[in-house]
Amino acid sequence: MKTKLDLNNWPRKQHFEFFSKFEEPFFGIVANIDCTKAYETSKKNGVSFFLYYLHKTLSAVNAVENFRYRIDNGEIYIFDRIDASATLTRDDNTFGFSLIPFYADFETFQEKALEEIERVRNTPGLFTRSFEVDNLIHFSAIPWVDFTSLSHARSFTFPDSCPKISIGKMTIAENGKRSMAVSVHVHHGLMDGYHVGEFFTKFQEFMDS
Repeated sequence: MKTKLDLNNWPRKQHFEFFSKFEEPFFGIVANIDCTKAYETSKKNGVSFFLYYLHKTLSAVNAVENFRYRIDNGEIYIFDRIDASATLTRDDNTFGFSLIPFYADFETFQEKALEEIERVRNTPGLFTRSFEVDNLIHFSAIPWVDFTSLSHARSFTFPDSCPKISIGKMTIAENGKRSMAVSVHVHHGLMDGYHVGEFFTKFQEFMDS
């Protein structure tokens, strides 16, 4: 479900109109997240760390309203729920686009995610399904690289307002603290650095919970 945002009474109307005219309206921020407790919890419970932090990512995305905004024909709509289109790697090191729905309950989320992972692994090609609705984040894990910055391949002629979130290699400090880089790219017409900061705050809280 989605509802239309009243642009005329939105404090960011001029911001939206200004940045929406840009050839590249996206901006990005990279920050490190402490994942010590999250990693320990996932291993203690015998669940995939990838699915564990993807669930926490979606929990944070859905908790920050601006991350649920999408642009359609010059209007902004607020979705009730945001899912993930994650790039899933196969044994031959190719990947396919997936659709992993968000459920607040982790066990339900994990069940549906594992079904989708198996489907993509057994379906050749990049586009393994159609995407009728853009209530998505574009998500990728890059566990081979402890990156400090990141850019995305983008077609400027394709209308896109979905946030893009990437997570890098987990590193371990001498004191045993685990961390990983998180890259967030978002449409500046829909949000500012303040809202990205809200996401990082929520994400860290959920990873520590």
